[in-house]
Amino acid sequence: MRQAVERLGLAALHRIDPERAHGLALRALGAGLVPLPGVVTGPRLRTRLAGIDLPNPVGLAAGFDKNASALAPLSRAGFGFLEVGAATPRPQEGNARPRLFRLTGDRAVINRFGFNNIGVEEIARRLSATPTKVPRGLNLGTNKDAPDRAAGFAEVLRRAGPYVDFATINVSSPNTEKLRDLQGADALAALFETVLAANAMLDRPLPVFVKIAPDLDDAALADIARVAGAGGIAAIVATNTTLSREGIGGPHAAEAGGLSGAPLFAPSTRILAKLSGLTDLPLIGVGGIASAEDAYAKIRAGASAVQLYSALVYEGLSLVERIARGLDALLERDGFANVSEAVGTDRDRWL
Repeated sequence: MRQAVERLGLAALHRIDPERAHGLALRALGAGLVPLPGVVTGPRLRTRLAGIDLPNPVGLAAGFDKNASALAPLSRAGFGFLEVGAATPRPQEGNARPRLFRLTGDRAVINRFGFNNIGVEEIARRLSATPTKVPRGLNLGTNKDAPDRAAGFAEVLRRAGPYVDFATINVSSPNTEKLRDLQGADALAALFETVLAANAMLDRPLPVFVKIAPDLDDAALADIARVAGAGGIAAIVATNTTLSREGIGGPHAAEAGGLSGAPLFAPSTRILAKLSGLTDLPLIGVGGIASAEDAYAKIRAGASAVQLYSALVYEGLSLVERIARGLDALLERDGFANVSEAVGTDRDRWL
């Protein structure tokens, strides 16, 4: 019954503009109109990521709840952890609409939002007022017109850090001009120094992650692994959306922006596997996860945890519970007592 209702709701939402549909879905969540399973956990699923205890390794990627408007219900949707944002120091409109496109035939999404959000002051207020049943983090952004972008990331962390369990430096969105330039070794080292100095000033310093692009060559990937390891970063999130359009079609295929969803699964998993051989830092696998098998493949390629977003557009929130419980069954099938034992066991397949 629950899935039948969900399918009807998704069919209705897919008849309207994608960004408006997403807003309506968040409001339905906040109003308690979406049935939720609660926290999904078990001995095989419980794990530890950068010092954070997770009930399961399936997380919500940044971008789904940019403004922390549905934290409480999302923490009952089956996720093991949540990431909201990206937040910027000042409110930001983002790019002109339309800026979100469904590629239904490819089970994909293109977005060019441009860090649209209500600003860190209001997001921090919402975080402070909303307890959650699972750990939560904030994706750090910076305003597109900031004269000092590193200072912008640090300001977001200073203001919202007391209300989250981790923070992620987002230098990999393709929708803010020159943001990806910060992935260069020298720029990245300077950025880490600024953000981690702000983190050290918090009463409770956080694990700080960095989120990278899938469009990196091997030399750039090695630089990021080296700089992150030396710079005090706690984990690497691999990956953000891609600029590639390889293998996709349909009327929106040529739209500018970052591509996510099923076409990103293989390239992002290859990046993940390569990164696993370059660093001992824990990795979070993101990109194209739409099933328990996909999540398991990311873990066996080197991820300690995973995140999803785009597949929810096509499958609904019930997908979260299906992935978590399916992952538990796969771990049991293969004789793993805990998900941590499976990390990296099939990395060579992707190299």
